[in-house]
Amino acid sequence: MNEHLLLVEDDDAIAVALRLHLEDAGYRLHREANGRHAMAAIDRQRWDLVLLDLMLPGADGWEVCRHLRARHADVPVIMLSARSAEAHRVLGLELGADDYVAKPFSMLELVARIRALLRRIEQMRSTTASKQEFSFGPFRLDTVRRELLRDGSTVPLTLREFDLLHFLLKHPGRPFSRGELLQRVWGEGFDGYEHTVNSHINRLRSRIEEDPRDPKRVVTVWGVGYRFDLQSAP
Repeated sequence: MNEHLLLVEDDDAIAVALRLHLEDAGYRLHREANGRHAMAAIDRQRWDLVLLDLMLPGADGWEVCRHLRARHADVPVIMLSARSAEAHRVLGLELGADDYVAKPFSMLELVARIRALLRRIEQMRSTTASKQEFSFGPFRLDTVRRELLRDGSTVPLTLREFDLLHFLLKHPGRPFSRGELLQRVWGEGFDGYEHTVNSHINRLRSRIEEDPRDPKRVVTVWGVGYRFDLQSAP
C-alpha cells in the first residue's frame, strides 16, 4: 500500500486525527487547508484519492471538485462536510464525488471507506474482462485503458461513471433498479442511497447522449430504473 492521498481540510484537529489514522493505515497524506492551495496541489500532481471538505477558505469544496474533475476526471473523491442536508449531498454527487461523509464521522469508518474505494479501483484495473471493448454510435469504451473515446478523442469520466457505463454495456437491454445498480456498481456495504444513482446517470447522459434531456442510450424504465437501450448497443 503506497497510495498518496490529498486531504483538503481547514480544521486542524480533524486534519491531525486523520493524518494519524491514515498514516497508521499505510497511506501517504498531503494536507492543504485552503481551497486555492488545494487546486494548485491538484495542478502539480495526480493523487490516488482526494478527501475534500466543503467549507474552506479561498475556494469552497465544490469549486475544488470542479477543478479536479476538469483535470483528472477519474481520481476518486470523498467529500467531508458538516452539511448533512440532502441538497448538499446531492450537489456533491452531481459534481462527481464518489462518496459523501457527514461530520462528525468515525475515523475507522472513513478509513474503511477509503480502503474499499481504492480496492475496487485496483480490482477493476487488474480484472481481465472477456470483452475488452464496447462500441456504440461514435463511442468506444476501452476497459483495459479505462477510457471512453468519441471519434478517437477522450471523453472524461469519473470512476463511478466509467463503472456504471461498463456495467450497463455488459447487460444491454436489461433494466436495473437503482438499488441493484448501487449493489452491483458501488458494491455491497456502500453507505449510499438511491439518489446517488440518479445523479450519476444524469452526469453519464451528459457525456454520451446527443440530447441528455431526451436520452436514447441510457433510458429510464418507469417504475423499475434504467437500461442501456439495445438500439444503440454493440
